[in-house]
Amino acid sequence: MTNSDSDDRLVWRREGLPFNAFGASLRRRFGGRVQRVSIDAGFTCPNVDGAVAKGGCNFCDNRSFSPSRRVRLKRVGEQLQSGIESVRRRYGHVQGFLAYFQPATNTYAPVDQLEEVFRMALNWDEDIVGLAIGTRPDCVPDSVLELAQSMAADHYVSLEFGMQTMHQPGLDWMNRAHTHDHMINAIDRSRDRGFECCVHIILGIPGETHAMMMETADEVARLGFDAIKLHNLYAVQGTPLGEQVSAGNVQMMQRNDYVSTLVDFLERIPPTTVVERISGDAPPKYLIAPQWCLEKSSLKRQIESEFKTRGTQQGARYKPPTPLAKDRPRPEDNTPPSIRSQIDVRGRLPVLKMER
Repeated sequence: MTNSDSDDRLVWRREGLPFNAFGASLRRRFGGRVQRVSIDAGFTCPNVDGAVAKGGCNFCDNRSFSPSRRVRLKRVGEQLQSGIESVRRRYGHVQGFLAYFQPATNTYAPVDQLEEVFRMALNWDEDIVGLAIGTRPDCVPDSVLELAQSMAADHYVSLEFGMQTMHQPGLDWMNRAHTHDHMINAIDRSRDRGFECCVHIILGIPGETHAMMMETADEVARLGFDAIKLHNLYAVQGTPLGEQVSAGNVQMMQRNDYVSTLVDFLERIPPTTVVERISGDAPPKYLIAPQWCLEKSSLKRQIESEFKTRGTQQGARYKPPTPLAKDRPRPEDNTPPSIRSQIDVRGRLPVLKMER
């Protein structure tokens, strides 16, 4: 990655932005506003159904980010149609839409069925310009990556990997049931296939020090993701974490600490990395803590102010790794057999709500 301001991925610097914001990046790419439409296709996860664990992530309640799981699950086509109409009512003219497969693990199904549901979404409306697919690093066998590569030949495609942290104690605390080695293997097999690789990171995991979070930042920089989503750990009702927070056994990160840590983090990642998210929240009726994460506009202003006060910007402390990410070899696929057996087979999951 080059640090030259002539790089198209560094236009944000000339625009006077403190970091490479996603919305502006999409406007430059597509020539106008592009909005995500969240889709819940009914997927589950391998740490829910017993393939690698049960119980799911201790912070996760799909209702907290999927309105469709608060009511009867609608089919994918219905969700796309209502989502597109809602966005058009809110914003008027929209240049395009990204079909965002968000809740659960959206590559955890027979690959033939994955192709069917993803291509149906791409073809649903002429203004759908691409896909964003949320998944886990242990759920992308080569067959899934080859599918994403084929779709990326004529559409924008982003695979969003839930790394969360590089530290195994944090992954164990969350009941992720995968290791960081799975993340390294997944990104090194995904690179240079034509689709975007986005990483999800959580700040404020209990037991993680500031130094540990900065180690995760340096690891994100070393592995060379195209985009990143950062958010604070938050607790919602109906989860093990929610119970721990309500009982006073786990404390959430304070707002000022989060802002400072987030800026420290962004200073360490490449300036070319697109920043798709800088905070997380949940519907007020489900959120337990921290309440400050509902104040998204003022939180964004505070983050921007912190950059201005420091006189710094994304990538200010970034040090290119040796070897560069693009020069790392492509390894053998280490997808766990119990997961591969659910993906690299012919068949259908009846739970997927994909028909028109």
